[in-house]
Amino acid sequence: MQVVGIDIGYSNLKVAYGDSTGEPTLVNRPAGAAPAENIGQQIINMGSEEPLRVLVDGREFCAAISHDRIENWARELHKNYSATDSYRALFNAGLLLTGMTEIDRVVTGLPTSQYFDENLRKHLIKTMKGEHQVTPRKKIMVKDVKIVPQPLGGFADYLHGLADTSQVEDASILVVDPGFFSVDWVLLVNGEFKRASSGTSLDASSVILDEAGSLIATDHGGNPGRGKMENAVRSGRNSVSVFGTRVDIAPYLAAASATVGHIVCAQLQESLRKEGADIDAIVMVGGGAPFYEAAIKSTFAKTPVSIAADSVFANVRGFWRGGVA
Repeated sequence: MQVVGIDIGYSNLKVAYGDSTGEPTLVNRPAGAAPAENIGQQIINMGSEEPLRVLVDGREFCAAISHDRIENWARELHKNYSATDSYRALFNAGLLLTGMTEIDRVVTGLPTSQYFDENLRKHLIKTMKGEHQVTPRKKIMVKDVKIVPQPLGGFADYLHGLADTSQVEDASILVVDPGFFSVDWVLLVNGEFKRASSGTSLDASSVILDEAGSLIATDHGGNPGRGKMENAVRSGRNSVSVFGTRVDIAPYLAAASATVGHIVCAQLQESLRKEGADIDAIVMVGGGAPFYEAAIKSTFAKTPVSIAADSVFANVRGFWRGGVA
């Protein structure tokens, strides 16, 4: 059975794909997408990957590129992201990356608060299921689609990594998934999803990057901007250019994370107030997990906190494993 897990984020496109009898192949690309005419012409190759050219209702889009290569096309940072042409272009790009022509099951996630919208889930399934004309000469068939709350992928990945799952059979496990647009969390008690204690905060990684940029501007007189900060974090660079001077971003990200992380932790505590027992374990997944680690550990000082290995892929690995199961 050919299974694809796909995580179409606001900053990154992650894909896990492969036959159910093996282990998945993992791909991570930037989540920029726009009509081909809105892509800047690259005169010098600065190491950027070539865009994937896909069709959306017959219109050519360039997808899986850095957002700073896009001109005169609004970046989609809102709750209706999954209904946009940019999202559909990224979905088609994800299918194209698998090299498959027929997929038995696609599994993806929605931010926790959006998952509760039944109409949104149904619309997304309708969008993803069926035959897709992804390029002029390539069609890809998706037979089945499953939608889950985003952090449940991370939970499935966490369970897969345990040597003995019986140790968490009666545990209360909080999975926290800091993304670019939102921080999502789900609470699982005895393996059951607790809807009332799961939720979403919009104080996400994009807010941390904006705050860090403002702090840099205070010290150095200029703001590098969210796009430059985002690219630096994605590529693992520890500095950005401000008026021609390299500025170390680590202390500014740490200061911004402390401020924003405190706000998110307060929202988390509010969400969990109905629970009559303490949390047994906290699992952090997603590319933004390191930004919030210190705040989570400070707030939940008595609870063991772990960050998933290669956390940026945790959700999509879990999507794939859930699709196989």
